[in-house]
Amino acid sequence: MNILVVYPYIPYPVDRGTYQRVFHLLCALARDHTIDLIALSEKGERVEHRCVFEKFCRKVVFVPFEHPPWPRLFPNRLLNSLPTTIRHWCLPQLADTISDMLDHNEYDLVHVCDIVMAQYFLDDHLEIPLSVDRSRVDLQFQQEQHARMPKGLKSSLLYREQEWKLRRFEHKVAQRSAVQVVCGPDDEEFIRSEVSIKMPVQVVTNGVDLDYFSPDGTDVPRDSSPTLIYCGAMDYMPNVDALRWYFEEIHPRAKSLVPDLQVLIVGKSPTDEVLSYGSLQDVTVTGGVPDVRPWYRRAWAQIVPLRIGGGTRLKIPESMAMGTPVISTTIGAQGLQLVHGMDILLADTADMFAHYIERMLHDEVLRQKIETRGMQTCKARFGWPGLGRQLSSYYSKHFQPSKQLHEHN
Repeated sequence: MNILVVYPYIPYPVDRGTYQRVFHLLCALARDHTIDLIALSEKGERVEHRCVFEKFCRKVVFVPFEHPPWPRLFPNRLLNSLPTTIRHWCLPQLADTISDMLDHNEYDLVHVCDIVMAQYFLDDHLEIPLSVDRSRVDLQFQQEQHARMPKGLKSSLLYREQEWKLRRFEHKVAQRSAVQVVCGPDDEEFIRSEVSIKMPVQVVTNGVDLDYFSPDGTDVPRDSSPTLIYCGAMDYMPNVDALRWYFEEIHPRAKSLVPDLQVLIVGKSPTDEVLSYGSLQDVTVTGGVPDVRPWYRRAWAQIVPLRIGGGTRLKIPESMAMGTPVISTTIGAQGLQLVHGMDILLADTADMFAHYIERMLHDEVLRQKIETRGMQTCKARFGWPGLGRQLSSYYSKHFQPSKQLHEHN
């Protein structure tokens, strides 16, 4: 088939969770189909990586842009039917580029990343089937995020306004979508209960590059003292909230159980709040690192104290593939279908989370069991080539290539 792919960013280098998902799925699609790529480049960044995509895409178009300023509350925001988070991605130059590509090429499917890109196909180009790959379900994410935010009259009213608009937009995208691709069964369940019963949904879980994330990829040994790691983009609100909960409620309990406990916070763009944790005894905040694998191997376990779901959750399969066992909340491991006590330890209260930290760090037999089982599970279920074949096979089965393209290929 001939597929037009539209991304809100250039997913290379693969230094964020969402970039890993979209890049590896794009590579998989290109093995079986002809791909033309349009990707936004904020302020012209990452355009030097065009050659990476030209190796497997027929055409590559990067569109430079800057986000418009956030609208004033009145009249620009309140009197507009679109959610502000969607309007923020409404770019005339991207609309023109899409129209130009469609005018000069035949496509059997448009594949976009997230609903911010779906807006370009809701009123135009209706003759082409639309697939929306979702790194998170926006309505679900907003509801969970609101539950953790301070409650005030103004913030509550603005949330209700945004939620109402977003719910309407989700329904409109669902009516237009030939399929939506989600990260896990929990995302599908939410869509079925809150958005659409009829719209086709395909689950493609997140994975890991098993060749790269391997214990053999680094010779760094485990730290001599019991060490935890938390890895991720440290300007991402759910990660900031996770660390806030950990240091306010879990860490004091864990430190009393494991006095020589050390914590590594590894990830790019830490906020001031995240940086402040580095002033605590035995806590290190690294910021961005060129290679996360040595940090995974140093740690005895990774903690994932997420309270807001709806993300790629790639830190879990990465850690498991590196042989670093994981302690997570249930919501942090959503969609991965991991078995508590075998692949992972799951805890949803501060007391239980601290208890499992103590068990993981002091019980070497348990730690080795979860480490071994985690690596086995990754190899069996989370390799990107296999996950990519699932998506490619779905497209081949449900969307027929045009006769003209069939003759061309």
